[in-house]
Amino acid sequence: MTTLKSLMIPHRIVMMLLFAALALWCALSLRWDWIPKYAPLALEGLWTTIWILAVTTVLGFLLAVPLGLAQAIGPWYLSIPARTFCTIIRGTPLLLQIWLLYYGLGSLFPQFPWIRSSELWPYLRQAWPYAVLALTFSYAGYEGEVMRGAFSGVAKGQLEAAKSFGMRRFTMFRRIWLPQAIRNVLPTLGGETILQLKATPLVATITVIDIYAVSSRVRSDTFIVYEPLLLLAVVYMVIAGVITLAFKRFENQVPR
Repeated sequence: MTTLKSLMIPHRIVMMLLFAALALWCALSLRWDWIPKYAPLALEGLWTTIWILAVTTVLGFLLAVPLGLAQAIGPWYLSIPARTFCTIIRGTPLLLQIWLLYYGLGSLFPQFPWIRSSELWPYLRQAWPYAVLALTFSYAGYEGEVMRGAFSGVAKGQLEAAKSFGMRRFTMFRRIWLPQAIRNVLPTLGGETILQLKATPLVATITVIDIYAVSSRVRSDTFIVYEPLLLLAVVYMVIAGVITLAFKRFENQVPR
């Protein structure tokens, strides 16, 4: 183990030096004078990306748990709709789902006067609810299949032992089944969360101003192409790194 660490140290040093040289070249050779002008809009777009990612991930996972449970042990009238939902979500492009909700469902609401006069209309007329709904369904569709395998992989003997002690079904689910299923899929959940981050730029296609939309506006206003894209890549890499570290820390704290 010590020899492996000693071999990895020079490799890491070389990579850090190359990264520092690349960052120095970008700082000295490329144009960054546009940043002060677009910094407030970029911060707003960054916040939009982060909260959309957080909300859709949490809501999607909360929906994925019953979807996975229904497919694992549910009766046919629950398992078939859950399996159909996951199949449709996983078999169609996310961009198509976003457009169907925004241009399809969103175009139907204005035709009903009682909706336009309700308190929900100020929200339904905006684009972000449809983006949140589409991303939530997408995350739930993929994670529903993951949770199905996780629930099926929990040892049957533990569940039978809990039943023999008279433990109620909900208590058994809360204390034995769900914790072990989540523990087994934590690495997959981390990867799916990063994929969810990479899917958030699609919300810019329905006028949601996220960090990707800000970079597109910079390119269209200033005709500067590479600098906004490079900075955008760094932003996504930083967020993905934070997500990876958070899941690794959570995995280390979960008891085996």
